Parts: sequence; structure tokens; C-alpha cells
Amino acid sequence: MKRTTITLVGLATAASLAFTACGRDDDAGAGGEAQSTAIADGKAKGTIEVWAMGTEGEKLGDFVEEFEDANPDADVKVTAVPWEAAHDKISNAIAAGEGPDVSLIGTTWMGEFAEAGGLMPTPEGLVDEADFFPGAWQSTEVGGTSYGVPWYVETRVLYYRSDLAKKAGWDQAPTSWDDLKQFAEDLKSKGGAKYGLNLQPGQTGSWQSYLPFAWTDGATLTNDDGTEYTIDSPEMAEALDYYTSYFDDGLSMTRTLDPGELESGFADGSIGSFISGPWHAGLVEDAGVDESDYAVAPLPGKDDGMGTSFVGGGDLAVFKDTDNADGAWKFVQWLSEPDVQQEFYDEVGDLPAVQASWDTGELSTDPQLKVFGEQLKDAQSPPSVPTWEQVAASIDGLVEQASRGDLSGEDAVKQMQSEAKSIGTGL
Repeated sequence: MKRTTITLVGLATAASLAFTACGRDDDAGAGGEAQSTAIADGKAKGTIEVWAMGTEGEKLGDFVEEFEDANPDADVKVTAVPWEAAHDKISNAIAAGEGPDVSLIGTTWMGEFAEAGGLMPTPEGLVDEADFFPGAWQSTEVGGTSYGVPWYVETRVLYYRSDLAKKAGWDQAPTSWDDLKQFAEDLKSKGGAKYGLNLQPGQTGSWQSYLPFAWTDGATLTNDDGTEYTIDSPEMAEALDYYTSYFDDGLSMTRTLDPGELESGFADGSIGSFISGPWHAGLVEDAGVDESDYAVAPLPGKDDGMGTSFVGGGDLAVFKDTDNADGAWKFVQWLSEPDVQQEFYDEVGDLPAVQASWDTGELSTDPQLKVFGEQLKDAQSPPSVPTWEQVAASIDGLVEQASRGDLSGEDAVKQMQSEAKSIGTGL
């Protein structure tokens, strides 16, 4: 598996950021009457200003030479934007009507920026929705309308010490919730681990660890049109009770780990397993874990088979105020081609959002990567509603209370619903 550390997008950092839209009375927000300009035949022309964050912003400038060669009258200008400054920069650009033509946008920000009227709906026929992983495409839809195209993705799987699992009598990964609990218990009692499965006991971003269990159990977060939260359900409560049982039973640490502590604990065998994304392969190996001593597997289903994971990553969107919509969408379309996505994976390590990109090369042969590709077929994004970050922060706090034993799953999700209802979806 490629050992490039993959950028985390729109996750913990975004949770602390607020967004206020203003000065766009003439623009339709999400679900309104805004229409995207259809792309014309022929090659892209003119200047295409692009904002991209993290490693993507650093690498994209050189990568676009192939597009410029194929479109000699187009000039792509890439500005690298730090992730910590990106939310406010995009927010201010929308308010002022002075954004770029194209921008990378964290998946959990799509609802805010689309509802503000700052993004152009995706032109019909630009790409085929079916070409993308379903959860990735879901992140672009706000009020039933797509406002961008998935660029790259990440999802979470089970990492486990295969050597300790073998010592504990396991020659394969667990495939059900009961198996996972027994697996964690055996890693502790027979494999020598102090903690069988590390889970996040609240604090920022814990919703990303908890919600896959809820989705696996059939829970939903909003109604179909995103106008109401539906958090208070038996499935949400059951999943939270199951999640917190790992803390109750001493199978997971009840405090948030310090930076590097997860990797060192996995390396010394005190932590037998954990759930995380593709970037952790390089981190645990850097910490001293031999490739032969650990494995990855899809998240287990409630009863049997593969469960539902979280999908994050980055989407490409065209700003409503662009002066070059045709060139901007043609650039987005180019970045969505399977071979281009595979080339960008080779350059940066971002997992492609287009499923066909996984059919050849390292993505089709590397055993670890194939697990992530399989998990992406059953992965969900949070609802693309303007208020999601506020609701996510509420869920984080209540997961923490439940993990400490201060609230039952039923009481916690009732409070989640109450707080979410007070906030509203913003649609």
C-alpha cells in the first residue's frame, strides 16, 4: 500500500469553525432555482483559478500540465490554501462574490456553502453519478441537488494485530458485532493486549467513530429531503449502547489518547485493534509494526458481513460567481476521468472517488488497498446540511457523556435529537 500520509479533510478542524452567509440576496440557495451553465463542446479556454488545500494544493499546480497541453488556450492557476484557513477564506469569498472558479471543498462543508448560494449546481451530463462511490456522491447533494463532484475519498476499516489475533485463536477478522466484541475480549485475555479495541470516548470528531455503528444498524440522521433531523431512533440508541459497552467492559481506553499514543500502543501490543483510515498504515509502520504483524478488514456488520463505514474526502465545486464556468467544469470533468484519478493517486496518495480507477494498477492488486476499496462500497457521509457541524459537536459531547456512563444510549440520542431540532437543518 502506498505509504503517503493522506490529508484529513473537513473533519476535526471543521467542527470548530462557524459559517455565516451574507450579501447574496440575488442567489438561490440549496434547493432553490439556481441553474448551472451547461458546458459547451470543444476545448477549455481562458484562465481557470483553482483553490486547493493541503498536499493537493501543493501538487496540483504541476499536475495540471497535461490538461493545459490538451487545452492550449486554457491557463490553470492553482493557489495552495492551508486547511486551517480554508473555511473562512471560502466563506468570505462567497460573501464578497470574489471566489475562484473551482475549489476543493471538504465534504462536511458542502451544505453550508451550497445553501449560502455560493456554489453552482453540477451540470446535467457532466459526469455519471453511478461512476462514483455512492457515499462520496451523497456528500455533494444538498436539498436533492448536486453542487459538485467527488474528487478523492477516505474511509475507515478495522486495523488489528494479526499476530496477537492468531495467538488468541483468530485466523480471520470478525464479521459481526458479537464477533467483534469476542475478538476484543480474546485479544485482551489471550493475545496479551491491555485494550482489545480502541474507540474514541467522545470529544471532537467522535461522531465519525460512533455513526458507522448506527448506520450499520439502519439509523438515519435526517429525513429524505434533509429538512428534519431523525436522530432519536431505537437504532441510534442501540448502536450507542453497543459502542459504549467497550468502555464499560474495559476493552477500550476511557480517555482520549495523546498524539502518537495509539500508534505506539499498537506497536507494543497494548492496543490490539482500532478503527481508522488509510493514512494509518504508514503511521503504524513508522512506529515499528512490521507489515506481517497487522492486517486490515472491513467493519463488521451487526449480524454478519460488512458493516457501513464513514466516507470523507474532498469534493470539487465551481463558484456561482465564476467568469469561466465552461472552463471550470471542463477542468472538474478532466479530474474525474478514471485514468487521471489513478495518476493523481500515484502522485499524492489520494484514494480515487471514481470506482473504475480501482480496476488496474496498485489499487487493484494491493491487499490493503483492496479492503478500503471494498469498504467504500458501503460507506456513508453525514447529511449535507448547513448546520451539520453544530449538530456534530453536540453528538460529540453526548457520546462522551455516554462513554463515561453518565447517560444511557436512549437518553443520549433523545438529547441529540432535542439539540439538533433546536439548531435545525438550515434547509
